[in-house]
Amino acid sequence: MKYLFYILLLTSQFFFAQGGFEKGNDYYKNGKYEQAIDAYNSVLSAKKQSAELYFNLGNCYYKLNKVAPAIYNYEKALVLSPNDSDIQNNLRFAQKRTVDEIKVVPKVGFAKLLRDFTGMYHYNTWAWISVVFSILFLGCFLGYYFSAFALNKRLFFFGMFLMLVLVVVGVASASFEKSYFKNERPAIVFAEMTEVKSEPQRMGAAVVVLHEGTKVFVKETVDNWKKVQLTDGTEGWIDSEAIREVK
Repeated sequence: MKYLFYILLLTSQFFFAQGGFEKGNDYYKNGKYEQAIDAYNSVLSAKKQSAELYFNLGNCYYKLNKVAPAIYNYEKALVLSPNDSDIQNNLRFAQKRTVDEIKVVPKVGFAKLLRDFTGMYHYNTWAWISVVFSILFLGCFLGYYFSAFALNKRLFFFGMFLMLVLVVVGVASASFEKSYFKNERPAIVFAEMTEVKSEPQRMGAAVVVLHEGTKVFVKETVDNWKKVQLTDGTEGWIDSEAIREVK
């Protein structure tokens, strides 16, 4: 009986979330963006999320010219679907409405090459790639073990070696990408205007003034202050209430 109750509860939550999402889409099509936001947020309150949901929320806030919430939701959507070109394009349009023009200092050297390579896929995708190469390794091993011809044995042995290397690359890439995902803490400035301080206190000297919609990366937290790094490498302390972390 208890299990039946849980099944009914989960089923009702699913249909409630689905209904809220469709209702939000209808509101959006009719230009009722505030109502659409309420409908989409009702889905989030039911502990349901998706890249499409955050993307639609970002579109609603963009239509209402609310820069910070639009960018924030586009960034949330990219976390779930990092290679979606529509999300990336809309995020760029929203970023053009921000006041701050902070340069992005590109990484160079081996670290950039490694990040570019592992960043091609999500860490879950890398894990599945490793599984596929493991299966191929097993296939090559069986071919090597049962083959009666020397040439075939050499080919299967080479295949085993190659698949083993690819398995190691896949596992290492998945591990690196997961570590990068966990350690990277992007955040969006929600305050209309806020100062980044040289130290975590009100009396600290202002390093830079930021406006809503600017993206920062959180490095550490001390009381009600967060140490952040800008995309140009500038670091400082910002009031925790002035930003909202994406992850």
